[in-house]
Amino acid sequence: MGADLTMTAKAEGIRPDYLHVASMIAPGSKVLDVGCGDGGLLKLLRDQKGVDGRGIELSREGVNDCVAAGLAVIQGDADTDLAFYPDDSFDVVILSQTIQATRAPRVVLEHMLRIGKRAIISFPNFGHWRLRMQLLTRGRMPASENLPYHWYDTPNIHFCTIRDFVDLVREVDAVTERSAALDRHGRAVRVHAPWWFWNLFGEQAVFKLRRKD
Repeated sequence: MGADLTMTAKAEGIRPDYLHVASMIAPGSKVLDVGCGDGGLLKLLRDQKGVDGRGIELSREGVNDCVAAGLAVIQGDADTDLAFYPDDSFDVVILSQTIQATRAPRVVLEHMLRIGKRAIISFPNFGHWRLRMQLLTRGRMPASENLPYHWYDTPNIHFCTIRDFVDLVREVDAVTERSAALDRHGRAVRVHAPWWFWNLFGEQAVFKLRRKD
């Protein structure tokens, strides 16, 4: 993804990671966005990809915003409600910047891979060098643009690194079809690089997964 496209996205109020997620979804797909917030990603997918989009959002305010925008979103909890969806209900299930806020990330991921033919997950990388330096030099829990909370008021309860997530993908016996580590501006870090490089220099990551055949 080019720098110009990333700048355009920010100018239009679109989160840069949304563009990476959108690039991984085929036009017309049936999509479930879990933890969809105010519906920004669903709106982008509807307008640019013509998807048949659905959403689950925990907050009543988020649901109201989505419904006001004409999106099919219900109030629900990823930790409990995904269990009620039948197998292969969607082409793609998305969890954007939310897996670290779930109580049981592995269970949530397994449900995503069960109810969707593909799963796309984006998350902040707690292994980024700036966060490591904050912890080393200040002795305090680090914060960044992607992790903008104090330790006592953060909704994130399972911080992870890119390397941690790669290990989880192996544990649930999934296959990574596409992946990207993003810098603070939403631009892809070096595409062909070892995991330690992404783990050190990527502020967030996006993975597209599928079940093993």
